[in-house]
Amino acid sequence: MDREPFNYFNYFTEIEEHFQRARGTSLFLLSPLDWALIESWKNSGVPLEAVLRGIDTAFEKWRAKRSRVQMVNSIAYCTQAVETEAQRMADGGGQRTEKPETAPFPVDDLRRYIEANATAVRGTDCPEFLPIAESLDRIAAELPALSADLEALEQRLTVLEQKLIAIARSRQSEESALSARRDLESHLRPWRSKMTAAQIAMLEAQFLDRATLESAGLPRLSLFYLR
Repeated sequence: MDREPFNYFNYFTEIEEHFQRARGTSLFLLSPLDWALIESWKNSGVPLEAVLRGIDTAFEKWRAKRSRVQMVNSIAYCTQAVETEAQRMADGGGQRTEKPETAPFPVDDLRRYIEANATAVRGTDCPEFLPIAESLDRIAAELPALSADLEALEQRLTVLEQKLIAIARSRQSEESALSARRDLESHLRPWRSKMTAAQIAMLEAQFLDRATLESAGLPRLSLFYLR
């Protein structure tokens, strides 16, 4: 059966829901490591369809095993299958799903999302974050013109998010940074032997970026987090 057209900006949601369906448990919650892994795939340009196919393949192999002692409790279980599917698509072995020219976001939803993020950034009461909140205000004011080129809008938001992370990390206490790394290691330990050094390095970076923003009470700015 053909799948419905993908919502490119729902990359995270599409993968989360597909993994839950494959696992057969709709209430299963992804871990911080899972979200960081999905983000690493997005940032590496892994096509959404490659991830969905990889999940299907991983679960097909799991179900074919004679002994299934444990459930699949992390999307990291699917890493090798996803990488294989991504390589197949890169080599022309799979049909690539085109990104839609526009995202299915009404302008009012975009404006509310960006304004809410500006309010959240300003609410930290940190003067260093104020220029970023003001930049978000300007972006919200320039809608709907900016919505005509969502890729350019996403790039602007990504730059601002990177600035947030850099400032938040410079203000992070040694204890908080150490706690995040310990949390990372506890999540990553079971999967280290199943990933390449490059995969691990990217996953660590995404996990720590997410943890830095969360510890500072800062929002994600990317359109990929607009639900």
